[in-house]
Amino acid sequence: MKVSVHQPQYLPWLGYFDKIINSDIFVFLDCVQYKHREFQNRNRIRTQKGWMWLTVPVITHNAREQLVSQTKINNAFPWQRRHLNAIKNSYGKTPYFEKYFPFFENIYNKKWDRLIELNLTIINYILCQLRVKTNIMFESDIKTSSTGTNRIIEICKKINADTYLSGIGGKNYLKQELFTKENISLEYKTFKHPVYDQINTSSAEQFQPFMSIIDLIFMYGEKSREILENKL
Repeated sequence: MKVSVHQPQYLPWLGYFDKIINSDIFVFLDCVQYKHREFQNRNRIRTQKGWMWLTVPVITHNAREQLVSQTKINNAFPWQRRHLNAIKNSYGKTPYFEKYFPFFENIYNKKWDRLIELNLTIINYILCQLRVKTNIMFESDIKTSSTGTNRIIEICKKINADTYLSGIGGKNYLKQELFTKENISLEYKTFKHPVYDQINTSSAEQFQPFMSIIDLIFMYGEKSREILENKL
């Protein structure tokens, strides 16, 4: 049984969902430290001028050691209106805008207190649209007590996984010998980013990779998974 893990991200990119698709179980790391200025509270979308960040403001003053599950959104800023308008302006003329926009309209018309609740709601919706059947678990339910590579191994052992699927970046910090000692296989997934038509260009030379998954689904709808897996 193959397992992968990751923090809940905001509007994740394609590779995030590719890893979930290629796992039997995916574990949300909701007990790890929140990392400032990474992808837990922001991601990128395609615009007429290239790409732009969509960032959810969070409260971090005197809370740098806070966990992902504890991170609160700073609703003193009109971030929801800005994100909704940016999505509408960028993808309003896409083939599947009318299908998916109502979901995001509802998302941004609701008040969110914790970042994790917002992220998980969006991720679960996208998983449904991509027809992903991977079993989802939470680190908080597994109740880990380790850190670093040992944290991953503890997760694998507690859910009886014999294989851990990591992104290619895991080569920089995972300790192979610890997996070998526990008879757990360590696999690295290199994501081959598909090139597809984007709303503001049909030229591969102007293609903007590493955008949020919504850049793909607004354009391709139910065909998005096949494109994500490079089957079209």
